[in-house]
Amino acid sequence: MKTLADVLREALREKGIESIGTLSKRFRKSRNKLQDIAVEIVHGKGAIFRVPEKTAVAWDLNGNRVEGSYYAYAPLCMADKFEMVLSPEELRSKLPEWPYFIIDLQLWNKHTQKEKGKVCLQINQSYGLLRDYFTGRELAVTGANEEFREMFHGPLDRITTYEGPTAEFLKERGIDEVVLLDPWADEVLSEKDFDVKAFIIGGIVDTGHDKKLTPKIGEELEGAGIKVRRRKIVLRGDVTGVPDRINRILGIILKMLVEGKSMDEAVYEFQEPLHARWRLRKELPKRATRYMVDGKTYRVVEKELFDEYSKWLKIRPEDFVKVLRELDLVALDRKRIHHLNKISNARLIRGKLYRVILLKKAAMLCYNC
Repeated sequence: MKTLADVLREALREKGIESIGTLSKRFRKSRNKLQDIAVEIVHGKGAIFRVPEKTAVAWDLNGNRVEGSYYAYAPLCMADKFEMVLSPEELRSKLPEWPYFIIDLQLWNKHTQKEKGKVCLQINQSYGLLRDYFTGRELAVTGANEEFREMFHGPLDRITTYEGPTAEFLKERGIDEVVLLDPWADEVLSEKDFDVKAFIIGGIVDTGHDKKLTPKIGEELEGAGIKVRRRKIVLRGDVTGVPDRINRILGIILKMLVEGKSMDEAVYEFQEPLHARWRLRKELPKRATRYMVDGKTYRVVEKELFDEYSKWLKIRPEDFVKVLRELDLVALDRKRIHHLNKISNARLIRGKLYRVILLKKAAMLCYNC
C-alpha cells in the first residue's frame, strides 16, 4: 500500500523534480523527511516552491543528502515571494482512499479517570504511528465527548473526531463492512481482510473487572446493518504475548498492511518484555522435565531455551530468570540434563511422568559436579 511519502514522490517526479530542500533547519533531523514534509503540505502548512538559488540543504526523493536544490518546502506565506509548484490542494487531490482506523469510545464512562488518561495517551501515540505512513486523519475517534476533548492533549485538528456512534460514522461515509480487532474472535487477521475501508481497534482499557466488552461493539454494529469481520492477532497461534495497547495493535496492523511483514514479525516489533513474559510463563512448563530425588520434585528446563525463545519473544536474561523463579523451575545446561537422564529411571506417579534418581546416584552426581 502506498504511503503519503510515495504520493509526494510521484507528484514531484511528474513535474520533473528529483530533489527538494527547505529554507530552514526544520526536517534536517527527521527520519523520513519526505513523509514529514508531505504531512505538513496536506495539512495546509506549506507547499513546494521554486527558489532562485540552490538551497543549502537538500535531499533526493529517496531521502539521501544532495548538494542543493532549486525546489524547496516553505510555509504558505512565501507564496508572494516564490513560484509555487505543488500546492496543498493539488497534493490532496492525489491521495488514495486509505482505510479508517477507528477507536470507539462508546464505553468511555465505564473507565476510571486513570484509565481515561491511558486511552488519551494511546490515541495520541496512535496518531504518531499513522502520520509515519499516511496523513493522520485516517485515525477516527467515535463517541468523542467533551470530556475526551478536554483530556486529550494531542492534535485534535489533525485527527477525525465524531461525537456520534461508530455505525453512524460508517454510514455517512458509505462503509458497510469493517474488521473488528477482537482477541476472542475465532479467525485470525490476514491479507484477505485488508480490502475493507475501516478497522475498529477498540477504545477499552481492560482491567479485569469487565470481560469481553469488544464483542459488544461488533454486536451493535451488526444490529445497525454493518457487516463485521471479527479477527484476532496471534503470535505463533496464540493471543498470549500479543500487546494489548491500542497504539501497539495499530502498529502491528500497519506493519502488515503497508510494509508486508508477517504477523509474527509485526508482533515482535511492538512487543515489550512484559508481554513476552506472559507468553514465556505459558511456554516453559511445556518443556519442563520432572525429577524426583528422595521424594522431592524438581522441574527442570534447558538453559539453552533462552536462546530459542529470544528469537521470537523480546526477553532479556533477567526476564528468563524472573519467570523461572515465578514458576519454581530450575534451568540447567543441556549436557547436565543428559547426564541426569542417564542416572535416572522413568516412572509414572499419579498419572504423571517423573524421572526418579536414587539417593546414592544423586550423591555421585553432586560429587562429580
